[in-house]
Amino acid sequence: MSYPDDLREQVDAYLQQLRFSNTPTTEGLEEAMLYSLLAGGKRIRPVLALATAAALGESPAGVMPLAAALEMVHSYSLIHDDLPAMDDDDLRRGKPSCHVAFGEDVAILAGDALYAEAFRLILTEQQGGPQRVLLASAELAAATGVNGMVGGQYLDVEGAAADGPEGLREIHSRKTGQLINASVECVCLLHGLEGEALLAYRTFAGELGVLFQIVDDILDVTGSDEELGKPSGSDERQGKRTYVSEFGLEQAQALADASHAQTRAALALAAPQGAEQLERITDFIAARES
Repeated sequence: MSYPDDLREQVDAYLQQLRFSNTPTTEGLEEAMLYSLLAGGKRIRPVLALATAAALGESPAGVMPLAAALEMVHSYSLIHDDLPAMDDDDLRRGKPSCHVAFGEDVAILAGDALYAEAFRLILTEQQGGPQRVLLASAELAAATGVNGMVGGQYLDVEGAAADGPEGLREIHSRKTGQLINASVECVCLLHGLEGEALLAYRTFAGELGVLFQIVDDILDVTGSDEELGKPSGSDERQGKRTYVSEFGLEQAQALADASHAQTRAALALAAPQGAEQLERITDFIAARES
């Protein structure tokens, strides 16, 4: 199955019309924000949101503000990840990283602004009952805070997670998995899903986050700078814990295969009538080469 590029194109079109600055004095900040936000990529997180809406019988366009906000949060995290104090990467999506193009100070502010504007977008543009919009907003905040993405980044840079597979899973379930999970769960909350139905989609999203990270770790070793759009081998240079560093390349690939099967099984339970676009995303993540 091929990646749902039609959904990605819808996301790109929506992102391209976004503007943030209402005064000439902050247009430079907006330029830095859009430089990173519009740098391309597969838009996996917003596409996941649109595909989840479709699986629930909703119009994907109806969750576009939320989907765009997810990509804005992701872009913020990449800007900060690339900073010299973090991963110190000079290349992102085939272009100079934001701090290389605009300076560290402006890059930090661009990331901060994208995060704030993401929540403004949801709270002012996302349609739905107020309680459901608040629940989705709270889920995104939790997924990216101390017990989510930023907490996972802290565990990573400080080496604070426990040794062994469980510690590695904790790092990546927070650092990468929580935002992927939010891409599915926030849509479920907007839809009003709860109980076992919500848990089934949450389980699928959790498994998908693990699959994404294992494959990402493999590609960091096997991919080229041109294929990845960023420096390959970055994790090894930074001494980061990865599935490859802890299990070896061959075992990491076996784990990816097993995770792919588990993710598809979880999706079948969440969407017993089928969810073609979510299936296509899952298979793309398992097989991706960049």
